[in-house]
Amino acid sequence: MAALRIAHLYPAQMNIYGDRGNVLTLVQRCRWRGIAVQVDGIAPGQRVDWTRYDLAFFGGGQDSGQALIAEDFVQRHGPEVRAAIADGLVMLAICGGYQLLGHYFLTHTGEKLPGIGALDCYTVGGTRRLIGNIVVAWSAGAGAAERIRPRAEALPAAPTPAYLVGFENHSGRTYLGAGVQPLGRVVRGYGNNGEDGTEGAVYQHAHGCYLHGSLLPKNPHFADHLLRLALQRRYGHAAALTPLDDTFEQQAHAAMVTRLL
Repeated sequence: MAALRIAHLYPAQMNIYGDRGNVLTLVQRCRWRGIAVQVDGIAPGQRVDWTRYDLAFFGGGQDSGQALIAEDFVQRHGPEVRAAIADGLVMLAICGGYQLLGHYFLTHTGEKLPGIGALDCYTVGGTRRLIGNIVVAWSAGAGAAERIRPRAEALPAAPTPAYLVGFENHSGRTYLGAGVQPLGRVVRGYGNNGEDGTEGAVYQHAHGCYLHGSLLPKNPHFADHLLRLALQRRYGHAAALTPLDDTFEQQAHAAMVTRLL
């Protein structure tokens, strides 16, 4: 029987807007398929052997929660997580977790807070929050970049895997360097910075973004994408996932895309 091991970074401190639901979704979609899965919560001060994990999740948190874990993450785990990502560790990082994977966060007061530099990006604090529902044309979806439709054009009744939907609430503006690709292009909402139309960053199999909500229950096609990557990391070959009945998930996804576009 196939098995996966997931690291959940700082679940007590970094769990805002239902981000824990992403881990629950990964676990349940594994169990429905008969894939054994173990989730290890990573607490401040804990030593970790990152080579043991197939997938890691790092949620967002309030500023107070992020302040509690930032130094621990950068100092204790930075080099090992960078090496693991370079070696193919699958990761999903949301908001604060995404920012800490980058080079630094420059606050609106001028304080420069370091990240671990696993993703070639940096974040600058703003005085206005970027808040609301968001739709992204996912770059890894089939023809995603070409399937952004004008708002006046009718959308398909069924959801397309080219779209990701979520909820964003961040004051940080993230800017990408040449070493990463955006997760996708913003169709509705603000995305990384509200300026260049990008959302998220991808390097190797690490994905950072601002999509709360939780992200994965609303986008089961993206959840399965991460699981395929994790199974490939564990077993060294492409994995075919048993199809699931995602009727309700697809209907909810399609409803959000239709309402927002």
